[in-house]
Amino acid sequence: MKRTWPIVGVADVTKSSAWYTRLLDAQNNHPGGTVFDQILDQDGTVLVCVHRWGEHKHPSLSNPETGSVGKGLLLWFVVEDFDAAWERAQALGTSVEESPNTDNGTLMRAFTVRDPDGYYVTVNETRG
Repeated sequence: MKRTWPIVGVADVTKSSAWYTRLLDAQNNHPGGTVFDQILDQDGTVLVCVHRWGEHKHPSLSNPETGSVGKGLLLWFVVEDFDAAWERAQALGTSVEESPNTDNGTLMRAFTVRDPDGYYVTVNETRG
């Protein structure tokens, strides 16, 4: 078995964890954590990890001031509850970069929003 654990540097782990948990209708496994948290699907699969900038000496997570936020990174989630995810995104009051559309290379509906740290987050519906 192989899995990826995408990890993004964030300013506030608690805030970012709550944002992703709500957007993805997911759960976390480090409630109240201030350094690191994992956002999990209902079956326990890691969807994304949030890690406070400057902790644990990981070079790419050392300083948000070097480089632009999210350069070279697009978090893309495929969900079964697309319409509900769009409603949750709107309820979060997040910045909407692209409203639901099919002009995204997948020929399926997707939308793109910004997370609390400015990362682009795309949510795509699954194939029928």
